[in-house]
Amino acid sequence: MNEFKELGIDQQYIQALEGQSITEPTPIQKETIPLLMAGKDVIGQAQTGTGKTLAFLLPMLHSIDSNKDTIQSLIVTPTRELAIQVTAELQQLLAATEEDINVLAVYGGQDVEKQIHRLKNKAIHVVIGTPGRILDHVRRGTIEFIDVSFLVLDEADQMLHIGFFDEVESIIRETPFTRQTALFSATMSKDIRKIGKRYMKSPSNVEIRTKERIVEEIRQEVVETTDRKKLDALSKVIKEEQPFLGIIFCRTKRRVSKLYGELKARGFLVDELHGDLSQAKREGVMKRFREVKLQYLIATDVAARGLDIDGVTHVFNYDIPQDVESYIHRIGRTGRAGKDGLAITFVALKDKQDLQTIEKGLGLNLPRRVVEVALSQPTPKVSGGESTKDRREKNIRESRDRNRGNRSKERPRAGKSQGSGSSRRGGERKRSTEQRRSR
Repeated sequence: MNEFKELGIDQQYIQALEGQSITEPTPIQKETIPLLMAGKDVIGQAQTGTGKTLAFLLPMLHSIDSNKDTIQSLIVTPTRELAIQVTAELQQLLAATEEDINVLAVYGGQDVEKQIHRLKNKAIHVVIGTPGRILDHVRRGTIEFIDVSFLVLDEADQMLHIGFFDEVESIIRETPFTRQTALFSATMSKDIRKIGKRYMKSPSNVEIRTKERIVEEIRQEVVETTDRKKLDALSKVIKEEQPFLGIIFCRTKRRVSKLYGELKARGFLVDELHGDLSQAKREGVMKRFREVKLQYLIATDVAARGLDIDGVTHVFNYDIPQDVESYIHRIGRTGRAGKDGLAITFVALKDKQDLQTIEKGLGLNLPRRVVEVALSQPTPKVSGGESTKDRREKNIRESRDRNRGNRSKERPRAGKSQGSGSSRRGGERKRSTEQRRSR
């Protein structure tokens, strides 16, 4: 008997899952689906990539009455990318069924007027979105959640960590007190406990231990280097490892853009993902990465949060994360669905304390290695076959030669000046003699 059947999932959804080659529930799904199907509030704690999305989507679908023309389910995510990903996964489930359930994703970067048009002209049953855009619609009066019976806070720890606590509270208050609430997170912070205590009804806590999985399925290494050699070390490690797909993490948007330019100049097939990009650009980058038209994605933590991309074999922490939670989220991009993965963290002397914090949180001593690189790698070539460094030095030499020539003209040597004067005087005497003879 199919295990999803035992959990109470309808046959049409089981067939939809089988069409995706999903036949067995993951541990988080086994634990949380029966609780949610029974109408209980749930706080589910498990690492990203363990199947949390289906753990709430399947029970949510059973709670929707497609004959009602109102929003009955609301899923709140921290990022646009995760909202798009959850929407795509839900639509994939619905496409294989005869259910007439309409879904709308709302997030920044989209044309809000198009969203409003859909809300006015089509019955929407499920809204998936980011806190800012959801509240924007609430303030405009274009969305009402008075009939919401199922609320999901996905990747809640990240949502609260990046400063959405007040927005999340405001959204929750827009929904009925009678709703069912599911909160999913990779870590459990004080803010999450606060949300659970204030807005959930005797929630069942489900925790899937993940440290063992990290040890078994994600090989981890530390490359000891210096800030000066880090770029060369990363380039060398990438060439040695030859990843199928890799994600490179930096702490800030500026660092992402800088590294993107440097790796692109070295000939790597890369692109960047951070909050300053337009939504169209971000979606285009993710599409190319999923289609393996890019090999390396350079991203900030927030931009890559919750992304589930098949085939990511390597994660590179170019900038070390500041805490164990961020570290777990980053390296969880690889080793997904039981596949092997490798996470490599580049550590300079100033990063030693952060590394110790991460190792203490994991209860591990990560293996170290040193990557030998030259003090100065050859500078990448630019168009015309001339390196940036060579061109710069050539310009300096030409400028220096021009300056020397100008100084020579302005301050001629004494000997040459006298010689030039004698020549002028000799020429004048010659012309005078010729003039007398002509007379």
